[in-house]
Amino acid sequence: MRSAATTTRRSAPGDSSTPARDRISAPERDGGFERGIGLRQAIAINMTQMCGIGPFVTIPLMIAALGGPQAAFGWIVGALLALVDGLVWAELGAAMPGAGGTYLYLREAFQYRSGRLMPFLFVWTAMITIPLIMATGVIGLVQYLGYLLPGMSWIEIHAVSLAVVAVVLIALYRRVTETGAISLVLWGIALLSLLIVIVASLTHFHAHLAFTYPHKAFAFGGPFWAGLGGGLLIGIYDYLGYNTTAYMAAELKDPGRVLPRSIIYSVMGIMVAYLAMNIGVLGVVPWQTAAHSDSIASLVLERTWGKTAADITTVLIVVTAFGSIFAGLLGGSRVPYNAARDGLFFRAFGRLHPRHHFPHVALLVMGLITAVGSFFSLSTVINVLLAVFVIVQAIAQVVALTVLRRRQPELRRPYRQWLYPLPSLAALAGWIYVYTSSGSTPIIFSLAVLVAGLLAFAVWAKVERQWPFGPKVVHEDFLEAQRHGDRPVTA
Repeated sequence: MRSAATTTRRSAPGDSSTPARDRISAPERDGGFERGIGLRQAIAINMTQMCGIGPFVTIPLMIAALGGPQAAFGWIVGALLALVDGLVWAELGAAMPGAGGTYLYLREAFQYRSGRLMPFLFVWTAMITIPLIMATGVIGLVQYLGYLLPGMSWIEIHAVSLAVVAVVLIALYRRVTETGAISLVLWGIALLSLLIVIVASLTHFHAHLAFTYPHKAFAFGGPFWAGLGGGLLIGIYDYLGYNTTAYMAAELKDPGRVLPRSIIYSVMGIMVAYLAMNIGVLGVVPWQTAAHSDSIASLVLERTWGKTAADITTVLIVVTAFGSIFAGLLGGSRVPYNAARDGLFFRAFGRLHPRHHFPHVALLVMGLITAVGSFFSLSTVINVLLAVFVIVQAIAQVVALTVLRRRQPELRRPYRQWLYPLPSLAALAGWIYVYTSSGSTPIIFSLAVLVAGLLAFAVWAKVERQWPFGPKVVHEDFLEAQRHGDRPVTA
């Protein structure tokens, strides 16, 4: 039963009787977006974001963390966490196919007790974490570019970083149907980059290098278990992006079918690719050497097909990194947009481009934050973004799935999580392990971000007369749209 301080509104999103700060965007109208992205394009967007520069710069880190060829199992552990968490995304996204992803889920689930606190905190942190993920792509891109252009000065490195961000923004300044086509091309290049490294390694593969493990490698207290926390951090970072299409579900054809499949297929496909690449690299380069390489893919190509092949592959890796930044900003820019339409964020972020119908203000601001993040080291950015990501988004979203099953049991769910609640519990345990393994400094920073977000929410709520300084206004948007048949959840 709701308290007397709670008001439930089920008026149409455009009802003028509802104050601007209390109006919720209309999921049934898709916020002006075009549903033009099918399953192939959705998988391409996810896999392009996942298969960016990550494995090319983190395989040495994974090998060093787990202490030998057993590092291959680190990718399996990371995929398991991505898969069980992906099943959380799949149910939530299929039931609420709007722009915004986690923002929508937290808004719908936690509004009954804490008003708009949780979605506000998510947007607060997402404006940091999403661009930081893109910043790691920029850093990796420039790092591999340094293989082709050695000796770049500090100024040249950062000038190139800024230029990369600018080119991405220009490429995204167009209709979503066109960006979907670009994603397919970039997906192909990303897979080609992986394929070249894998095939090259297989032509000169030595099984004794890839499968000879150190003494007691898997014993409790041995190198594998001692480094599992660090390996999982690296692994889940490389899988991030499997949820990109959830942020742009309002632009998917038949989201109840496309969204879950795009997540599951993306995770499984990338796991196979990462395993093949890791094993292939270790079959060419001794793990002690690979663990200290700054450009492992180029080293493999040099030792197999020569310097020219290494240079060509490096170019493809640079383009792959560009593709991951492209896909990430494409999906991530929808988060502040949707929040602004709900009256929960700065109104400027709620504007769509008048001609191409995409959130151009959100895109430009997140591009700027990406550029700033590219000025820091790769390890610093990874540790910080994961700590902030877990404490506000990952854990809260797992809880949101259970809350919504209890609060909105009538909501149509085209996909229901397999073996519920086991995947949710596994995801929760995995994310807690990742958070505690991230290190003291990232944890402290994440807590500082959380406290700052709480203070910012208090100021915003006071000005806007929102809970706790006003009544809780409950909007069951997707459930109400379902009742009125404004737009079916699935096609």
